[in-house]
Amino acid sequence: MSKESFILYARRHPEFATQVLSGKVTWQQLYEIYEIYGENNNIIENYSKSNIDLNSFKEVFKAIKSVDLESIQSGINGLQKTIGLIQDIGSKK
Repeated sequence: MSKESFILYARRHPEFATQVLSGKVTWQQLYEIYEIYGENNNIIENYSKSNIDLNSFKEVFKAIKSVDLESIQSGINGLQKTIGLIQDIGSKK
């Protein structure tokens, strides 16, 4: 899944911004959960069960704009390298 698909998904779920703004979760954590489990999963749905009003859409867009996608991509790359290293170690045994 791409960063762009996560952004579109987050736009459809403005309650994520409420969760981030309240300090319960970070955009990085939400993105990682989205990457691992996808959008049709109970884990990500747990973050979308808060009540919001329609005026919070502006907050969502502000919060999404502030997501450091390069940092997210860097974290994903590091995770992929770690998994590759573990796979290499496992295949040598």
